[in-house]
Amino acid sequence: MSKQVAVILSGCGVYDGSEIYETTLTLLRLDQLGLGYRCFAPDIAQHHVIDHLSGEVAEGDSRNVLTESARLARGEIQPLGELEADDFDAVILPGGFGAAKNFSSFAEDGAEMTVLDELKQALEGFHEARKPIGMMCISPVMVPRLLGPGIAVTIGQDPGVSGAISAMGGLHRSCGVEDIVVDFEHRVVTTPAYMLATRISEAATGIFKLVDRVDELMDL
Repeated sequence: MSKQVAVILSGCGVYDGSEIYETTLTLLRLDQLGLGYRCFAPDIAQHHVIDHLSGEVAEGDSRNVLTESARLARGEIQPLGELEADDFDAVILPGGFGAAKNFSSFAEDGAEMTVLDELKQALEGFHEARKPIGMMCISPVMVPRLLGPGIAVTIGQDPGVSGAISAMGGLHRSCGVEDIVVDFEHRVVTTPAYMLATRISEAATGIFKLVDRVDELMDL
């Protein structure tokens, strides 16, 4: 049986959910490598809805994270509460501001943020079983809250976000858009993606490296 990877989404759209290019590139690379995958998302209301044309909050609009994530997964998605680490060999979280708004309160609270209990429980299962965890873009900012202190990650080079990671007990490593940071002890792989990318090809290089390294770690 092929290796199986869980992909956890936070909505649909860079400003209030999962970043669409990052998600698509992740799924593409998994498929190219012959890895099976299933998508999951929490069945909760979005923090807010952003009009992606104007960039403004869509006042009075409300959406569901699972329902919106289903757009990215072509309907093939399950509630996050059904994710069991025992059923998978690794997990990957694409970025997008949904990580800072729906998965956590980082967008509002910075280093004082809280994280979604359901997400923490899911990732703890992978971490305790020493199964690889891949995170990209802004999502690595959650690592100190989700997995504990002392884990090396990258969000690229943003001083504000990297400072928040350090303040929470994490270890930030500066990194170029086309590269990855690997914490071999904790089996966590991160890449900046659209924290730095100006073109989809730049994001693709780092994301493909992340998926490739997660694949390698599954065999170790």
